Parts: sequence; C-alpha cells; structure tokens
Amino acid sequence: MTNSVSVDTKEQILNVAERLFAENGFAGTSLRSVIREADVNLSAVHYHFGSKEELFRAVTARIAKPVVTGQLKRLAQCEAKNSTPSIEAVLEAFITPPLEVILNSGERSIDCARFMGRCRVEPDPIGKIAEQEFQGSKKAYLDAFGRSLPNFSRTELTWKLDLVIATLLRVLTEANKPNALIQNNSPLSIQATVSKLVAFLASGLRS
Repeated sequence: MTNSVSVDTKEQILNVAERLFAENGFAGTSLRSVIREADVNLSAVHYHFGSKEELFRAVTARIAKPVVTGQLKRLAQCEAKNSTPSIEAVLEAFITPPLEVILNSGERSIDCARFMGRCRVEPDPIGKIAEQEFQGSKKAYLDAFGRSLPNFSRTELTWKLDLVIATLLRVLTEANKPNALIQNNSPLSIQATVSKLVAFLASGLRS
C-alpha cells in the first residue's frame, strides 16, 4: 500500500510540475507553487527529486524517453524498407513520435505539448538538461539526413535539423491556441499535422 501511495504522489508532483513549467518556464515556477498545487509537502519533493533542477529533469525525461525510443524505432523501420529513404520518410519518422507521445498522454496532452516545446528553449544551464534528454536520436537522424541529402555538409545538415526541431517546437508550444496547427489530440489531427509539417519542411531541407 505504501508503494502505491508513493507512486501516486510522485506522479502527481510530475503532472503539476509539467503544467507549471509549461505555463511559466523554469525560472517562473517555484517549488512552493508545485507543492501547493500538488497538495504535498516539501519533504515529498525532496524525497523523490532532490531539487527543482532534478524535478525538471524528471519531467523532461518522462517525455523524452518515449520520444527518442519512438524516433529510433521508426527510423530503423524506415531504413529496413529502403537503405536511403526519402527525406519525407525521414521527416515523418522524426516528427511522428513527439506527436504520438502527446496523443497518448490523455488529459495531460496540452500540458505535455507545451512543456515539450517550452523545455527545449529554456536558457542554459536548464536548456542543456532538455538537450541531453532528447539527444539520443540526433546522431542517427543526422546520418539519415546525410544519406538522403548527400550534397550537404555535416554542418549544413546540423543546422537544417535544428530548424526542423525549431519548427516542431513552435507547433508544440502553440498547441490548442487559436489558429494553431494542433487543435486536439485525436489520431486524425496528429496525422494531419505530420503531413503538413513534412510537406512544408521537405522543400526547405532540399534547398
């Protein structure tokens, strides 16, 4: 019974922290506000996470792990069909997992989307935490971009991937706002978003 309560408390802290970090950023979110809204005491936060920085890392890791795993799995499937897949296929493999994580996060979907967008644009050293957590798929996708776009240098491919990420972050940060690309977390909305992003980004990557 104790373990169940402990898991529930940890999850509640993560959910509240995710929402507050998404709304207010790292600097604008205090542990006091997390404690108050999660209805826990300071010792519970320190027990599970130790500090605000580690709480931020835990929130980020909860999202980043399935995103990176999904990106690597989709890329492997893509390259199993064609060792040199089209840039559209590589982009679809890269973009779909973050949106699927949102789709699978249920009531947290909009908070998850906005946190995913916000955490990657935090200033250092907090930004480095997010970068580290999402780093696992970057090399594999740079390699795939290199095979699909062989006329570009590694440096050019790196900033092209950075621009893809920046576009995706903008879409995530604006989720569910008026005129935003993502208006709900249904499978059809997610697929439509992926298709629009792939069509938009592919032409830019080739130029």
